[in-house]
Amino acid sequence: MAVYTEVGEREVAALLARYDLGALIALEPIAEGIENTNYFVTAEGGRFVLTLFESSVPREDLPFFVALTGHLAARGIPCPRPLADRGGACLQRLAGRPAVLVERLPGASVTAPRPAHCAAAGELLARLHAAAADFPRHRPNPRGAAWREATAAQVRPRLDPVASRLLAEEVAAQALPPPAGLPRGIVHADLFRDNVLFEDGRLSGVIDFYYACSDVLLLDVAIAVNDWCAVPGGGLDETRAAALVGAYAAVRPFTPEEHAAWPRMLRLAALRFWLSRLYDWHFPREGVLARRKDPDEYRRLLEAHRAAAPPLAA
Repeated sequence: MAVYTEVGEREVAALLARYDLGALIALEPIAEGIENTNYFVTAEGGRFVLTLFESSVPREDLPFFVALTGHLAARGIPCPRPLADRGGACLQRLAGRPAVLVERLPGASVTAPRPAHCAAAGELLARLHAAAADFPRHRPNPRGAAWREATAAQVRPRLDPVASRLLAEEVAAQALPPPAGLPRGIVHADLFRDNVLFEDGRLSGVIDFYYACSDVLLLDVAIAVNDWCAVPGGGLDETRAAALVGAYAAVRPFTPEEHAAWPRMLRLAALRFWLSRLYDWHFPREGVLARRKDPDEYRRLLEAHRAAAPPLAA
C-alpha cells in the first residue's frame, strides 16, 4: 500500500454518501506498500480501507479482484470483504481513479515472525487455495515469463556486470514452463508478512489481493517462504520454513512433483521480486507516501538458492 493520489475529506465524504455507513469521522493515508493508493477511513458505521487503483493495475482485472475476495470471505477466509453501495456497485470512481471500499480487518502485521506465526501463515495459504478451488474466474499471471524478460532488459543496463550476468542467467533458466503435473489454481502471489494480520497472537486477516492470479500453487508457497523465513545474509531459517510448509502440508499434502520442483520455485519466487524491486528502484514512481524496497535482499536470496536450495521439508 502507498499514496500516489491525494484525496480530501470532502471527496471521501461524498463517496460515503453512496453507502449506508454514516458520516466520515477520520481519513488517514497508508504509507506501506508500493502499488496503489490507500487510506484508512473511519465512519459512523465502522472502519474501512479505501483503495484507489493506480495505472499499474489493469482496469479490466478489477472485477476479478472484487469477485475473488467476496468468494473467499464467503468461505471463511479472513480477507477484506468489498462493500457495495446502495445500487449494488462495489467499484467506484474517485479523483479520476477506480476505487473500492473494503472492510478494515483487525490486527497488525509482524516484522519478526516466530515459527508459530509462520505456521499460521502456511495453514492460511493452504486454506485459501482450497477455498478458491471452485472460483470460476481465471487471470493469467501478469508477472510471468514475458514480464520477466521485458523487465530484465530494462534494468540490466543499470546493474554491475556480476548482477547483470546473474539476472540474465536466471531469466533464461526460468524461461521454460513449470514442470507438468504441478497443481494449479488461484494464488495470492504476494503473501508477505505485511499482508497478514495478527491480533492477540492469532491470525486475523489476509489483505492485498491485487497480484492474485491463476498459477502453480507451489509458487505461492515459495513466495511466502522467501519472505517469512529469510535470514539477512541470504538463505532461509530452517525452523521457520519447516513450520510454514509443514502447516501448509497438513491441509494440502505436497505431491512428488512438487517436492522435485521446490528448488526451482524458490529461485523463481526470488527472481520475481528481485526484478520488481530493481524496476521500482531504478524507475521510481512519484508518490506522496511511497517506499522503495531494497532489491539486494532478493539478489542475495536468489544467490543462496542457486548455491544450495533446501528441500521441501514436509
